[in-house]
Amino acid sequence: MSSVLFEIRNGIAFITLNRPEKFNSFNREMALLLQAKLDEAASLHEVRCVYITGAGKAFCAGQDISELVGEHKVEIKQILSEHYNPIARRIRNLPKPVVAAVNGVAAGAGANIALCCDIVVAASSASFIQAFSKIGLIPDSGGTYTLPRLIGWQKASALMMTGDKATAADAERLGMIYKVFADEVFDEESKKIAATLAQMPTKGLAYTKHALNASFHSTWEEQLELEDKYQQKASATDDYHEGINAFLEKRNPSFKGK
Repeated sequence: MSSVLFEIRNGIAFITLNRPEKFNSFNREMALLLQAKLDEAASLHEVRCVYITGAGKAFCAGQDISELVGEHKVEIKQILSEHYNPIARRIRNLPKPVVAAVNGVAAGAGANIALCCDIVVAASSASFIQAFSKIGLIPDSGGTYTLPRLIGWQKASALMMTGDKATAADAERLGMIYKVFADEVFDEESKKIAATLAQMPTKGLAYTKHALNASFHSTWEEQLELEDKYQQKASATDDYHEGINAFLEKRNPSFKGK
């Protein structure tokens, strides 16, 4: 079986990390294949939302430690430059919304790759662990950037330094993730979010994502100018005109992602 499963249904690219016997921890093959599937999802017009989850009991336990030792070990520099950083960049630059459906433990790079996604939801039994300090490393995959912006400096620093586990309920309370669903309805409810996004004006969502990315480094005035730029682009789309007409005609819009 492939270490990354990929299927397109109803405008959604379902990507499943598929090393359940290893709690979906990353080896080189899975990291490179995930990049390829993200690229494929980005290139296909029929895909209007991406949904990432894990097979079995875990979302992703981070790095497969067995790759860090032995005669054929992969160096940390290579793992970051060729595995995790390209994945994080692809998720943030992908011009479609990306949903992380965290079905179980998300640890290390697995947690921080989830936090790169546009909307993160979790099953009630899931958890998030900044496991890096346990082996003398620092958080990577963009974690030192995203986590303090999501939950604040003190909480992020504490979770990263202690390696304490944040339950799904903790993560929702802290603002780390969007919502928690009970395990028995998690699959259905998380996919409903993806289905909703797949029916929305895709280009407008992409422009929203670009503007949010820019807000990480823009000044107030620069951000106002950027909003002006992207609002003009959004107002030139077919979906904008469909939305206006549907509102005036008192009907549900039918967006095409154009």
